[in-house]
This record gives sequence, structure tokens and C-alpha cells, in this order.
Amino acid sequence: MKFLDEAKIYVRSGAGGAGSVSFRREKFIEFGGPDGGDGGRGGDVVALCVAGLNTLLDYRYQQHFKAKTGGHGMGKNRAGAKGGDAVLKVPVGTEIYDADDGQLIADLTEVGQSVRILKGGNGGFGNTHFKSSTNRAPRRANPGEPAQERTLILRLKLIADAGLVGLPNAGKSTFLATVSAAKPKIADYPFTTLAPQLGVVACDGREFVLADIPGLIEGAHEGAGLGDRFLGHVERCEVLLHLVDAGSEHAGKAYKIVRHEIEAYEAGLAEKPEIVALSKAETVDAETLKTQMDRLKRAAKRKPIALSSATGQNVQEVLRALLKEIESTRQGEPAPAQEWHA
Repeated sequence: MKFLDEAKIYVRSGAGGAGSVSFRREKFIEFGGPDGGDGGRGGDVVALCVAGLNTLLDYRYQQHFKAKTGGHGMGKNRAGAKGGDAVLKVPVGTEIYDADDGQLIADLTEVGQSVRILKGGNGGFGNTHFKSSTNRAPRRANPGEPAQERTLILRLKLIADAGLVGLPNAGKSTFLATVSAAKPKIADYPFTTLAPQLGVVACDGREFVLADIPGLIEGAHEGAGLGDRFLGHVERCEVLLHLVDAGSEHAGKAYKIVRHEIEAYEAGLAEKPEIVALSKAETVDAETLKTQMDRLKRAAKRKPIALSSATGQNVQEVLRALLKEIESTRQGEPAPAQEWHA
């Protein structure tokens, strides 16, 4: 498996180091007094968004991450060293949830963003901290604070500007391979795409990212086929490109099947701008193409585009339509927030 978009891991911060009970003992110095140092603070558990990753595959082979315990205090008022942090490096678009209550802890969408998941325990006080005018030789020190632990769910949602949806074998992977340098698997049978694919598309001197997800079938929201969990990868898209195979039995019914699954998924996908295209237009005759276009127009309540990735028919028109929707959505967005550090 080369692509993994969900992982369950266990994390634990570092416990604080214990304080020291020590007394100064040097020649010619009477009543040296206490000199026990404080313990060091335990390490934190931090999630860091980094470039160069596009999967959570690393967390398939390692599920336990523990920060280092703080060093114990020592004599001569020497404090213990701080424990090392446990850093979880995740790709852009990763959401972090608490596995127990499902609460969203962080959503990392930009390189460099970081969030502290668990705080390390404070170190304990050494006996120097407890000396006073009435207690000149304290023989007590505090232990460090205990570690915190948590079980997390990491969920990756790819960052793309436009998303491809449709039934299996609707021509999504062929379209992505035609308009970008991506090389998805293409074959004449359903479910050739088993994991989301990304491609950078150039159009009229501008670029945008296009995501292709595995095909949906009727009942996907109930677990049929590959289910609908891959729809999470187009949640962040500004626009959807819905491809319907011109060679399907009824283009209107094929369109409605996928729309029903999108609406059942919720998460705002049904409200996103949608461009509808009848793909594989070169595989049917002119009369069948016209019939399928009419069926699709009635079902989608908008005029579809006849598309052929093989011959290039209307490919640029579709890309321009996508680019127009992307730019209009971006213009209406507020300025991006500052990087999130906790």
C-alpha cells in the first residue's frame, strides 16, 4: 500500500524529572546547606506540518510515540535537562482527532504549522527550594509531574483546487493523465483507481491542482464498493468536475447516482460549484451523443459539456471553466490566517 489517509496512534508526553535532596559538603565550610537542583521538564508531543509528504504511510509501521522524561536534579544546584520532544511529521491537509471523543484537535493546512498535542510534565523542586529561616536543612524534594497520554486519529484530506467525481470507469483517470503529468492506472474495468491521485494542471498560463478519487457506486455511503470515505479528499476543493460516461446506459441516471452519494456524504460537498461533462464522447455516434446530452441536461439542470480526453475535444474548455470557478471562489475568500503555533 503506497497511500494511507488514516492512522491511529498512541502518544505520551515526557514526565518531569525529580528534584534532588543534596547538601553542600566542602572542606572548611560549615553548615553548607541544601544544594539540590530542580528536575527538568518532560518533552512535549508536537505535530508539525512538513513539505514532501503526501501520505500517512509512516504511521502504519510505528504507532507509539513517546517524548523523553526530564532529567533528575543533582547536587550543586544543578537542574535536570529538559526531555526531548516527540515530533509527529504530517503532510499538508492532516486533521488530528482525539480517538476517545472524536474532538478535532488541529487541522494543519500549511507547511510550517505546528500544534502542541500534549505538554510535558514540570520538573520537581529540589530541596534548595524549601529552605527557609526556620527550616535550614530541608530533606524533601518533589517528584516530577507525571506524563500525559492520548490516542489520536490522523486523517489526511488532500489539498486540491478541483476534484473529479463520477462512477467507476467514467474517464476520470484518463482526463487527469491527459491534462497533467500524473500517471494514474488506466484500464478497461471498474475501480482501477484505488487511491486518490493529484495532478498539477496548466491552463492559459495559470496552474491549479486537480484531484482524482476512486469511483462511487450506488450505496457508497452505506459501504458499497470502496465506500465514500475518499470524498474527504475533495472536501477542500473549490469546484467539482462531474464526469458521466457517454457509453453508460442512461447518462441522467448515472449522474443522479453520484449526486445522491455526494448529498448523503454531507460536509458541504453538495453546495460546491459543479461542472458537468459527458466523457468518452468519441465512443458513441452522434445520435446517441445527442440523446445522452439531453438526458444529462435534464438530470443536472444545466448544460453539460461533451468531452473526449482521447481526441482532446473540449478539454481546454473544461479546464477554463474549472479555472474560472476556482478564481471566483478565491476572490471571495478572506485573507489567509497566520500560521497556527500552539
